[in-house]
Amino acid sequence: PDGVEAVLEGSDGAADARVFDQVLVAVGRAPNSGIAGLDGTAVELDARGFVKVDAQRRTAEPSIFAIGDVAGEPLLAHKAFHEARVAVETIAGRAAAYEPLAVPAVVFTDPEVAWCGLTETQAAAEGRAVKVSRFPWGASGRALTLDRPEGVTKLVVDPESEQLLGVGMAGAGAGELIAEGVLAVEMGATVADLRLSVHPHPTLSETVAEAADLFFGESTHLYRPKRG
Repeated sequence: PDGVEAVLEGSDGAADARVFDQVLVAVGRAPNSGIAGLDGTAVELDARGFVKVDAQRRTAEPSIFAIGDVAGEPLLAHKAFHEARVAVETIAGRAAAYEPLAVPAVVFTDPEVAWCGLTETQAAAEGRAVKVSRFPWGASGRALTLDRPEGVTKLVVDPESEQLLGVGMAGAGAGELIAEGVLAVEMGATVADLRLSVHPHPTLSETVAEAADLFFGESTHLYRPKRG
C-alpha cells in the first residue's frame, strides 16, 4: 500500500502494524556541550553531556553560567528565558534562583496538547497517590460553538490536602489555556480555589473550573453523582 508502514507496540506487548502518509522519527536531542576550551575549565558535565548547574545556573566554574538546553531538561525555550533572567540577576548581585514547580509544555498539533506540574505517569512512577478529575470538552458550550468538542481538561490533585499538583489539556488552543494551571500550581492553589474563581462564560477556560467542580462530584454542564 501507499505510505509508510509502522509497527506500534503497546504496554501489553501487542504489536499493531499500520500504514501512515508520513512518519516522523524523533530519536531525541543531544546537548551542544562540546565547546572548544571548555575542558580547560572546572565546568562539569553529567552522564548525558548536559552542563551541571546550581539553582542560580552557575557551573562548577564560578564565572561561567549555563542556561537553556545545554543545562538540562526540560528542553524548552520558555524555560531558557526564565533561566537567563535568574543568571543575569545573580550576576548583577541580586538574590535569584531557578525553582519552578510547573514548567508548561505544549505539543503544537491540532488539537494541541499541554500540561504542567505533576502528571499521572510521573505520579505512578513515584508511587504517589493522586486523584484525577477530567472534564470533556464535549460538554463545553464554547467548544461546541467553535465546533471543536474534541478535548479534555484534567486536574491532578493531592487526595489529602486537595492541592493542585498538575494540569493537563488536549484541545484547540490548549497551549493558551495552560497558563492558568501553571499559576495555580506555582501558588499552591487547591482544587476548591479553582472552582470558586469565576470564569467567563462561554469560554474554554471554564473547563478548568468545571473539572474542579467534578472533583467534588458537581458540575454545571455535566452530570456526575456526588462523592460518598
